[in-house]
Amino acid sequence: MEAAEVIEVAKITSKGQVTIPIAVRRKMHLNEGDKLMFLEQDGRVFVENAALIAIGRAQEAFAGEANRLGLSSEKEVVSMIREIRQERWERSRANNA
Repeated sequence: MEAAEVIEVAKITSKGQVTIPIAVRRKMHLNEGDKLMFLEQDGRVFVENAALIAIGRAQEAFAGEANRLGLSSEKEVVSMIREIRQERWERSRANNA
């Protein structure tokens, strides 16, 4: 296993809190209010941007769906989403009338 590169060091407060150094926040694309995910693998703990993990899992879950639906371009996917949103908006409006 390759040795890990030290980016920064942070201190844990008496309440178990850690301030994430700016260099780490930038590298991980973290902003105020973002959530972190702690992952364990082979006895090591990793910290990841939870939003990026969620996006990756959603992409995996939807892999192949465009092909299954006969959509061959991003433009077709966007068009289908717009149609679905329009239909839902119209149904919602009809139900509230």
